[in-house]
Amino acid sequence: MTDKLIIFDTTLRDGEQSPGASMTKDEKLRIARQLERLKVDVIEAGFAASSNGDFESVKAIADAIKDSTICSLSRANDRDIARSAEALKGANRARIHTFIATSPLHMEKKLRMSPEQVLEQARQSVRFARNLVADIEFSAEDGYRSELPFLARVVEAVIDEGATTINIPDTVGYAIPELYGNFIKTLREMVPNSDKAIWSVHCHNDLGMAVANSLAGVKVGGARQVECTINGLGERAGNCSLEEIVMAVKTRRDYFGLDVGIDTSQIVPASRMVSQTTGFVVQPNKAVVGANAFAHASGIHQDGVLKARDTYEIMRAEDVGWSANKIVLGKLSGRNAFKQRLEELGIEMESEGEINVAFAKFKELADRKAEIFDEDILALVSDESVTPEKEQYGLVSLSQHSETGERPQAKVVFTIDGKEFVGQSDGNGPVDASLKAIEAHVKSGAELQLYSVNAITSGSTESQGEVTVRLQHSGRIVNGVGADPDIVVASAKAYLSALNKLQSKADRVAAQG
Repeated sequence: MTDKLIIFDTTLRDGEQSPGASMTKDEKLRIARQLERLKVDVIEAGFAASSNGDFESVKAIADAIKDSTICSLSRANDRDIARSAEALKGANRARIHTFIATSPLHMEKKLRMSPEQVLEQARQSVRFARNLVADIEFSAEDGYRSELPFLARVVEAVIDEGATTINIPDTVGYAIPELYGNFIKTLREMVPNSDKAIWSVHCHNDLGMAVANSLAGVKVGGARQVECTINGLGERAGNCSLEEIVMAVKTRRDYFGLDVGIDTSQIVPASRMVSQTTGFVVQPNKAVVGANAFAHASGIHQDGVLKARDTYEIMRAEDVGWSANKIVLGKLSGRNAFKQRLEELGIEMESEGEINVAFAKFKELADRKAEIFDEDILALVSDESVTPEKEQYGLVSLSQHSETGERPQAKVVFTIDGKEFVGQSDGNGPVDASLKAIEAHVKSGAELQLYSVNAITSGSTESQGEVTVRLQHSGRIVNGVGADPDIVVASAKAYLSALNKLQSKADRVAAQG
């Protein structure tokens, strides 16, 4: 047992399995650098065997990140495990995370394997992985719905083969805190060699109890690793939220008696980066990182906070990064100041050419918006048009006319593989007309599933609008994000961004832990 709680972040793997949340290698690397600044103990960088793109992302992160353990997920077979080991070669500290389902339902219906076959495959996969790297995590997928005697046999066997971390996931979010905590506790008592591994919990949020279940697994069950994501990002209802786990343990250290190594001042910057990269907006009343998390509207509350802050605040906003770096740059700021701010935000461009393109866009934005915030810069560099050589579709210009009593009209000039095209259409509003003008020429046939607008910074009508567009086509779901002081332009950017992602041929193999 240790008095430190290990934070295992799976934003780049399990979080990315959210519909439309897939990220490019550069985006993943940028988030990984922020997770390193956050001092996350373990970063699950991806599922190396799922696609060449995921392999390259894991490899790039393993080569670049020095302070965190880098982990790759793999199914319980030699091919996946070898692929993970290859991607992790450059890591200072590497971990292979292998899994196989152990619940009767999954074994019978999904794997179509007998319990004895599952046991043997779990044993062999850990044995194979242990010959490649020293740090091996084993997950019993759908562990909470598994039968305890069989699960105990599997866990004992994989620890004997060299597994250093044992993860018992609530894969489908079925658990209740008291029951889950006792499940982990009982299982540890049933496994004779349980003290030879660190125990981990990985909870999904289908019933809204992922954080509560994880904390019960720690307090009651004795787990010393929590698997979580920034903003609780994840498929279906999401995963356990990193920021809530960390602040619960820090704020209630009197109860948990545990330390965490997280630099909490980096929580809000991490939250913003993940939100703007994926297009998944953080709800205003989200704990810790929501816009209203430290806001007081009630007169009674305001009076109390003014007299004594701890009357209504159990955490300080600045401790989680809310007060850091407000206004940073303006139209008179030079290239060096801009470049330095990019570095401080953890944004690394591959070439001077990319920095020049980004700086030109910054100056263009500064001419339209007096004060440039960190959020504006993150949105600017998340814009695919910063790297035009990588995109199939790009926005050149947009004009639209909207007048009360008249049907709005839009004309959009955009590029396809570098060649300019013009689309024109009317619509129910200027946004509708603009998107129809693009679609009239592209003819993607994609179905619009989501359209949302969010102000990047609060407190001013000058704020950039950040638009998220979700498209579905032939079973694929993608999110496109666009930002601009003009929300109609932001909408066109978001739509083109989503079209670019639809063109990506990246193959993914779904996995759950």
